[in-house]
Amino acid sequence: MIQNIMSFSTTEDIHALTDAEILARVHKEPDLFAAIVRRYETPLLRRARTILKNSEDAEEVVQDAFIKMYLYADRYHAQEGANFSSWAYTILNRVAYTRYRVQSAERGKRTDILPEHYESLPDLRAEFLEDLSIRDEVVAALAKIPETAAKILRLQFIEGKTQEEIAATERLSVSAVKTRIHRAKKLFKKSYDEQHHE
Repeated sequence: MIQNIMSFSTTEDIHALTDAEILARVHKEPDLFAAIVRRYETPLLRRARTILKNSEDAEEVVQDAFIKMYLYADRYHAQEGANFSSWAYTILNRVAYTRYRVQSAERGKRTDILPEHYESLPDLRAEFLEDLSIRDEVVAALAKIPETAAKILRLQFIEGKTQEEIAATERLSVSAVKTRIHRAKKLFKKSYDEQHHE
């Protein structure tokens, strides 16, 4: 795994640093990035495997995602409505789905995605969420809608959780989750559109 080839050269208590503090310093102190890898490698691998169905491909995708996080560390800024894990999952999802599409094209056909994984793909009927990403305007739009709505969008579209997983963690029925996501999308679209008409 990635973390096995990275080591710290400092005596500082790395565990006391927040993700944002590490990213702010990582280009001057590259060894600090090992802490990010240790914190997020396992959940990101789990997510990549659900998309690609192959451990080897998942490991490569997670490595690629960490490389992007390192290279663009200076672009990450902690903001209300989005934390580092949301940013990390967004990058991983992009890399994993790009790999998935390339593999599908190489096979000459589109591989079926299980319904619960399809739920984490962008909603084709809601173009405003098609590129739910780290852009400032998206974060700002999420920050302007009620936290319950922002949270459910982050869980599904950024962290890639299925509606069943959200229902279990939020103690809701699946139908209630679907209703909340539908309402949250409308609120997000309104907030997002208002930013572009100010």
